[in-house]
Amino acid sequence: MESVILCGSLLTQAGGVAADGLLSGIVTGEVRPVPAFGEKTSRHAVHDVTTRAQRQGDGWCLNGAKDVVVGAPHASHLLVTARTSGERRDRHGLSLFIVPTDHPGIERHNYRLIDERPAADLTFHDLDLPADSLLGSEGDALPLVELAHDTAIAGLCAEAVGIMRRMLTDTVDYTKQRRQFGQPLAGFQVLQHRMVDMYMALEQSISAAYLATLRLGADPVTRTRAVSAAKAVIGDSIRQIGQDAVQLHGAMGMTDELRLGHYFKRATVIEGQFGTVDHHVARYATTRAAG
Repeated sequence: MESVILCGSLLTQAGGVAADGLLSGIVTGEVRPVPAFGEKTSRHAVHDVTTRAQRQGDGWCLNGAKDVVVGAPHASHLLVTARTSGERRDRHGLSLFIVPTDHPGIERHNYRLIDERPAADLTFHDLDLPADSLLGSEGDALPLVELAHDTAIAGLCAEAVGIMRRMLTDTVDYTKQRRQFGQPLAGFQVLQHRMVDMYMALEQSISAAYLATLRLGADPVTRTRAVSAAKAVIGDSIRQIGQDAVQLHGAMGMTDELRLGHYFKRATVIEGQFGTVDHHVARYATTRAAG
């Protein structure tokens, strides 16, 4: 997700020798870039950036910090958003830089998320970067980042649909096998109704994911509206299906021995990844007002 979809989209849009080299490396598996966008105060707003890059001779000097950089412990490169002009939350003056993860000026704190994916908090101390570390044009990175971000959200929605489908299938199969009071759990009407609700939530999510994917090539307002609508719908659905699946499996639904437990942990992260339901409802409302 982070390397192929998000970084791949950014590199394709930015173009240039450095971007083409990283894209070739992604294809061969020799390079694994990850995005470093989020900061302590950004709250999923990709333009809320305080990390700053200043010209230094023929190159750049980078200072700042990025939080919850997923995949950073195993990455070869970072794609870092930094201000080359303007102030925090300005929509102009944002630039994108390629930073090798073995740079001595990077301080890192590695950890794992609850779905077991590796992540890190990073601090940049006077990183000396060459001139060709700048991707695209100086100060014009925000439209590229927003499109790549929406593309990644659409990909995440597709992943969420697959997880929800598997959790529902496993729950239906389990209730057919597990017997209580002399009959399978699937024979109880109240549980049948609950699984129908799970199925309906899944079908709504499939349609929302299709809509987000189909609107990626539209104008920015239409694209943003469709992607945020999909992420809000799927955020609600994945919570409902995940919780119902765990409850219908009983206490064993949260064990590591059962694959449902792993799916549920990933579903919990997806609910908030790239923005919570509340965030995307607000984003959708903003685009509606703008449109």
